Amino acid sequence: MRSTDAVRSVDDMITAEGLTKRFGDKTAVDDVSFTVHPGSVTGFLGPNGAGKSTTMRMIVGLDRPTSGRAAVAGREYRKLRAPLTEVGVLLDAKAVHTGRTARNHLRAMAATHGIPASRVDEVIDIAGIGSVARKRAGKFSLGMGQRLGIASALLGDPHTLILDEPVNGLDPEGVRWVRQFARHAASEGRTVLLSSHLMSEMAQTADHVIVMGRGRVLADAPLSELVRSWTRNTVRVRTPRPADLAAAVGGPDVEIVSSAPDLLDIVGLPASRIGDLAADRGIPLHELTPTTGSLEDAYLALTGDSVEYRTKEIS
Repeated sequence: MRSTDAVRSVDDMITAEGLTKRFGDKTAVDDVSFTVHPGSVTGFLGPNGAGKSTTMRMIVGLDRPTSGRAAVAGREYRKLRAPLTEVGVLLDAKAVHTGRTARNHLRAMAATHGIPASRVDEVIDIAGIGSVARKRAGKFSLGMGQRLGIASALLGDPHTLILDEPVNGLDPEGVRWVRQFARHAASEGRTVLLSSHLMSEMAQTADHVIVMGRGRVLADAPLSELVRSWTRNTVRVRTPRPADLAAAVGGPDVEIVSSAPDLLDIVGLPASRIGDLAADRGIPLHELTPTTGSLEDAYLALTGDSVEYRTKEIS
């Protein structure tokens, strides 16, 4: 992306105010409100059927809200004078004329906004599709289609990016590139709303997280705060005297789980306190490993009651 001369204005926010969308008797999005601020990557998470894609579609005017309002930089998307230069959108990478080459697809988009052909070449290079730019989009792999979709979103050098599952189908290099690209865009002061089902990747990319479930916002918080609120820290302890250690550390606020004859998982005490108690009683420790909760742990705890399409656990 091209560098900016100054940090973007706070007016570049994405806002949703009481967004509701009904399809017949089904409420897909139910009174959703949030704000996406510039200068950070906001992760948009939720199970399948949670209403994420519908919400994104309402933000960019592809679905009309039953009630409520969505705006970018204070204006509804349909009222933007030059949408490509203000909002870059990737919602469906397959929304391409399959008979056109990647370059011609981008040129056709550029022509609608008076964007020079040189910018087409720039985004082809940025997205890494130079080797296939003259091939028809209908012949693209899933990953290459995603890269073309990202190039399309970047075409107008927009200050706001809305990307739905941009890493879908990408190889590890491509996934890392999307992460670095999103982080760089935010560092330029751009507004980045990014959805993904890859929790490990989102944990490395997002600064802030909005979680939806069954059409409602379940959480809207900085990533670190979300993980801290919805997970528990565990200390894994390996000792030849597990019963003695369990007696030493036990208490009303301490949970102890034995997962092997010499192994205890302890919740409710820090590793330092466990080590001190063991030393006071002469209990040898062969392992003392504190583990912190992950975004995946927090996400599963938060959305456990909101999964619409639940699979059977394998025993």
